[in-house]
Amino acid sequence: MGILQDWRNKAYNEKANKGDLQRLWADYFKKERDVYAELLKEPDTEVKGTVSGLAEKYGLSLEYMVGFLDGINDSLETENPIETMDENTEVSLAFNTEKLYKNMVAAGADWLYGLEEWNSIFPEEKRKELYLEQKKSGTVVKEKKVYPNDPCPCGSGKKYKKCHGKNA
Repeated sequence: MGILQDWRNKAYNEKANKGDLQRLWADYFKKERDVYAELLKEPDTEVKGTVSGLAEKYGLSLEYMVGFLDGINDSLETENPIETMDENTEVSLAFNTEKLYKNMVAAGADWLYGLEEWNSIFPEEKRKELYLEQKKSGTVVKEKKVYPNDPCPCGSGKKYKKCHGKNA
């Protein structure tokens, strides 16, 4: 079993004590926020290293570093081989800022997309735009139903039932 699976088994264990899981996640989220704050100070600088080296650099346990890599992977310029990595795997944290911001919004992680460090990356208007783009991307818009006596949407001026609704 790989280190990613170890992390997932611990962090998403449905049989674990709920209080223990809440404490684990509260502690993890605080440390995750600190790592993102550090990364966002220099968003154009690629941070690279081994999984264990990055864990040491950011003061994380190996399992928290694996959880962090799992969370950021979809926002990276090039995804890391998280399914097969071990503590000696070389990884990169080069991220796409827009994608990262949107993924934080999608995850409902206001403690991350609300970080002060975003202010020097995107002006407030851009952050609002990215926020709305992400929120709208998850919204399903149903097409307006066309009834038989409505005007045909093709613009012919005929009723739908006499135009495109005929044997449709």
